[in-house]
Amino acid sequence: MAKLFGNLHLILVLGLVAAIAVMMAYAPSAPVDVNSVLHWLHTFFGILWIGLLYYLNFVQVPTMPSVPAELKKGVTGYIAPKVFFFFRWAALLTVVIGLGIAFQPVGGVPGYGAKALTFSGEGNVNMIGLGMWLGIIMFLNVWLIIWPAQKKILGIVEATDAEKAAATPRALIASRTNLALSFPMLYCMVSANLS
Repeated sequence: MAKLFGNLHLILVLGLVAAIAVMMAYAPSAPVDVNSVLHWLHTFFGILWIGLLYYLNFVQVPTMPSVPAELKKGVTGYIAPKVFFFFRWAALLTVVIGLGIAFQPVGGVPGYGAKALTFSGEGNVNMIGLGMWLGIIMFLNVWLIIWPAQKKILGIVEATDAEKAAATPRALIASRTNLALSFPMLYCMVSANLS
C-alpha cells in the first residue's frame, strides 16, 4: 500500500480512471460531452490555483519569518519553485478553459462570453462576467507581477539585493490582492449557475 500511495503519478492515473468510470456510470443521466469535461477541468485547475494561492497566503508567507535561516533554502530552493510552477500554469489553464466554456456555442446559440465580459446580459450572465473579470485580473497578477517578482526573490533569475528587496513587496501586494479578489470571484462563479 505504501508503494501505491507513495507514487503520485499512479494515484493521479487512478483518480483519472475513477473519474472516467463515474462519467460512464452516470452517462445516461449526466451525458459526457465537451461542455461537461470543460467544466470539470475548469473546476480542477481552479481548485489547484486557488488552493495554492491560499497555501501561499495562509501558510508559506506567514511562516517564512519563523523558519531558521539555515532551513529557508529548503523552501525557497525546492518547495516554492514547484509551488509557483503549478500555481501559474493552473491559473492559465483555469482562465483559458473558463473562457472556452463561456464562448462555446450551445445548440447553435453563441456562448454567453461576450455578453458576460461586457455586462450586456442579465442577472446571472453579468454575475459570471464579474467573476470572469476578477479571474482575469488575478491571472494577470500571477503572470505579470507575482511570477516575475518571485523569479528574482527565489534566485531563478539573476537579481541584485536591491531588485530582490523591491520585488518582495510587489509580489506580496499582488498576492494579497488576489487573495481578496478570490472571495467575490468564487461567489460569482458558484452562484451564477450557468450551464
